[in-house]
Amino acid sequence: MTAEPILLSLLPDSASFDANDVIVGGVSLRGLAGIYGTPLFVYDEATLRSRCREAASVFDDGVAFASKSFLCGAMARLAFEEGLCIDVATGGELDLVLRAGVPAERIIMHGNNKSVEEIERAISVKVHRLVVDNFEEISLLASIVSPASPVDCLVRVTPGVEAHTHEFVRTGQEDTKFGFSVASGDARTAIEELRIIPGLNLRGVHAHIGSQVFELVGFLESLSVLAQFIANDDFDELCVGGGLGVAYVAGESAPTIRQWGDAIRAAAVGCGLKTNVRLLAEPGRAIVAQAGLTLYQVGAVKPVAQRTYMAVDGGMSDNPRPVLYGSGYEAFDVAHPHDAREQRVRLVGKHCESGDVLIDEAWLPSSTGARSIVATPVTGAYGYSMASNYNRVPRPAVVFVRDGVAHEVLRRETFDDMARLEM
Repeated sequence: MTAEPILLSLLPDSASFDANDVIVGGVSLRGLAGIYGTPLFVYDEATLRSRCREAASVFDDGVAFASKSFLCGAMARLAFEEGLCIDVATGGELDLVLRAGVPAERIIMHGNNKSVEEIERAISVKVHRLVVDNFEEISLLASIVSPASPVDCLVRVTPGVEAHTHEFVRTGQEDTKFGFSVASGDARTAIEELRIIPGLNLRGVHAHIGSQVFELVGFLESLSVLAQFIANDDFDELCVGGGLGVAYVAGESAPTIRQWGDAIRAAAVGCGLKTNVRLLAEPGRAIVAQAGLTLYQVGAVKPVAQRTYMAVDGGMSDNPRPVLYGSGYEAFDVAHPHDAREQRVRLVGKHCESGDVLIDEAWLPSSTGARSIVATPVTGAYGYSMASNYNRVPRPAVVFVRDGVAHEVLRRETFDDMARLEM
């Protein structure tokens, strides 16, 4: 088998091929590897901004960027500048977004196990919305919220919809750690308990059916359940959550954010949702995944009887998704973007794990070998945000590129950084 050159459609919007290089945001990927080293996360700022604007235009005000997909100060500011709220799920994410200069009134606080401290800070800084997840949290809110310290809330409900995605990232079914079940009556009980807390303003409902969802039918089923559930309430917000999938490899396709939003709006009309109810969502992966790619340098190349192993200078510490979910990726040689990819290898990392596999069956040009710079596209989501220091490997730098200029937004971690907590 001979694989065709990497599809340009898997790369950021601004990407183009030179004779012996790939250009993103007007910047040479080979040049970036030379300046910043590898592994390196590269994000096309134009793609990020385009996806944010798309989300802001198709949903109502209050649509949020799901920051767990990729969070740093620069990304939080960019999403805010393009009209989005920022969705956070922990005190640490809340703290970073505030440090980035995003006003608290544009932050939505999630979390299935919020601590007292997290709830208190969210209320004290006056976040835009706090999404209530469980009865223990309702008890905490009853002891913290008051007319002097009010908070606007959504209640997270589970609509009983099973998304067609990996079982580890399904969240809308009955058997889940998130939210209150509509079918069991817990969601209605939660609403009744929240309504009687002085200072708590319950604005509506929130649901999330899963991640990396390609088929819109699950979102539409969820919306139908939610619309029927709140038909007799005076709510003015309904959030369908996030989870819209993206294409990672050739042959995959996914709806755009606009197609997703248009389908949600049409379904809202079809199921009789009140016209005053704002339709909201929380895209994350759909905003950042295709905007980013990861550069690696090849080290050891080891042919064995069964296959050839090609090791790069990163691995499961900067992209754990293949290990966690069996996620598929493609790879290409930055210096040979036009070449047929006729060399079949198992692309692996440098960690002391047999499971440290980035791509089980990667196709690269026959000229690719030691010291080549290879890239894996569509790594903008859940790469850096899930990165670790396993084997004491420093986390990579992150660079934004736009209009021929590269801006380092996160520097490469050092050994000193990793040792700073030692006592």
